Amino acid sequence: MKKQLQINRNVIWAEAFIDQLVRGGVRYACISPGSRSTPLALACAGKNELRSFVHIDERSGGFFALGIAKNIRKPVVLVCTSGTAAAEFYPAIIEAYQQNIPLIVCTADRPPEMIDCGANQTINQNNLYANHIRWFFDAGLPEPTPERMRHIRVIARRSIKESNGLVKGPVHINFPFRKPFEPKNYTDIIDAVDLEPAMNGIADDIAPAETSVITSTESLNDLVSIARMYERGLIIVGPGDFDEVFANRITEMAAHLSYPILADGASQIRFGRHDKRMLFTHYDAYLKVGPFIETHAPDVIFQFGGTVSSKGLELFLNEQDAFKVHINPTGKWQDPSNYLKMVVQSDPGSFCAMMNDRFREEKLERSTNKWLTDFLKAEERASTLRMNMIDCTESLFEGKILRATLEVIPEGSHVMVSNSMPIRDLDYFVSVMDKFIRIHTNRGASGIDGINSTALGIAATTKSPVYLITGDLAFYHDLNGLIASRKYDIPLTIILINNNGGGIFELLPISGYRDIFKDYFLTPHNLDFESFVRAYGGTHKIITSWDDFTSRLQNINSQPGLHVYEIRTDARASTDLRKKYWQKVEEAMH
Repeated sequence: MKKQLQINRNVIWAEAFIDQLVRGGVRYACISPGSRSTPLALACAGKNELRSFVHIDERSGGFFALGIAKNIRKPVVLVCTSGTAAAEFYPAIIEAYQQNIPLIVCTADRPPEMIDCGANQTINQNNLYANHIRWFFDAGLPEPTPERMRHIRVIARRSIKESNGLVKGPVHINFPFRKPFEPKNYTDIIDAVDLEPAMNGIADDIAPAETSVITSTESLNDLVSIARMYERGLIIVGPGDFDEVFANRITEMAAHLSYPILADGASQIRFGRHDKRMLFTHYDAYLKVGPFIETHAPDVIFQFGGTVSSKGLELFLNEQDAFKVHINPTGKWQDPSNYLKMVVQSDPGSFCAMMNDRFREEKLERSTNKWLTDFLKAEERASTLRMNMIDCTESLFEGKILRATLEVIPEGSHVMVSNSMPIRDLDYFVSVMDKFIRIHTNRGASGIDGINSTALGIAATTKSPVYLITGDLAFYHDLNGLIASRKYDIPLTIILINNNGGGIFELLPISGYRDIFKDYFLTPHNLDFESFVRAYGGTHKIITSWDDFTSRLQNINSQPGLHVYEIRTDARASTDLRKKYWQKVEEAMH
């Protein structure tokens, strides 16, 4: 006689899916509580191999998962209930899509008979994130049959493959469930043998897709010929997760070609002990200078990484009719200037290695190095002025905070840099350092939402010190995210730059219209952040001088918990200093 079991079909369905994800190497989940998602939450809770974080606020939970995935470079599961809870994930999903970060988003949903009939907490979740995911699948209602139980495991396997493939990013699985959701509220009696597919699983051999160098010999020959032909060239390295191997290879390539490397602050290659002789970091200052721009239009541009942080460099690139080539692992078309001539789908380090092999064999004989020399002179002048005007200022200027922080923090630290002014100040005023530092940003969609949670997600998955450098508006936007630090004892040090809202708008032309500007662009909040920080179990200190700042940061390294160091700045005075620096660079260039 066959053995029969009482089951809840929702529970075994969710358990099969989550079990298959774990078999495929998924180790982290972020769950926002809700009734309809009970089967998925129970399945995550039942897996010892899966570390789960519970977030009341779905938006913060989404960015927390994003931070984990950014750090570990593997898919992270997101779970929420039906309705607007799913919509709260959207900002983090957009950022993950733009930055190729793997997430597996699992939204619980109402059954078909409750859709489009006015049922409570019900929206149309079919392909809800359509424009910002790699793959969508509606799992359908659970069915405890051998065929369907195997199918839900296949969906889990494909979720890993689609999110962690050659083009990484978020995937969305929608899970309709009918009540009941609890394990002991049985829905079916089935033969034990029919449950085996749910219990045994599928042997999993899914591995992340490797980026192959698919540059054809013909294409490589064309690029070698172009580089040989033109002495006036630039290499741009935008934001990206580039390593030391790439840094050394691209520096060798630049040396062969005598092309400057304009290295974005978020490219990683400004930091570490690799060869930096061809790296230029003050380009934003001298690429604002008219006469220099007019006489230094490049003929060829090799670009790696994402869209650059520097507005000055972006405007400069938009005006160039050079032969522009973008090299990236996915073959993705990335060109805000709309002048891109060629996309090369290749691992960036491998591409540089191929170019270096060719130029070792066929050494270039440049008739003159005037092109490179001019950039070296411009870099030296801008660097000297930065040291004299920015690094030596006694005022608590935003542009100095980034460098001062990076100089003090220990080797191997992670630094999350917020959007708006902090990421620009990193790019403008932080030059090369021999210290190994990993920079994290949300430069996909460049929003200021979810910054605190992203940093906490990074901190939750590393034993290295993690620092967040953020502005007051970004900090305010994601105050809810700070609860994760207290709940899970996640250490994080936050450098809070408080100019009382809207400091970046001081750099825009609209700032000249003070009446309109004051009411519609500045966002003064006059908040006492100390009370918020203490509510989340953190410590809060107001920084009053650079000596105070340095000593506090040096003493914090060994202390656990959430620590916020608030530096109050004057947005208009900071804007004046920036403009004065740029003006001095222009005078020096003349």
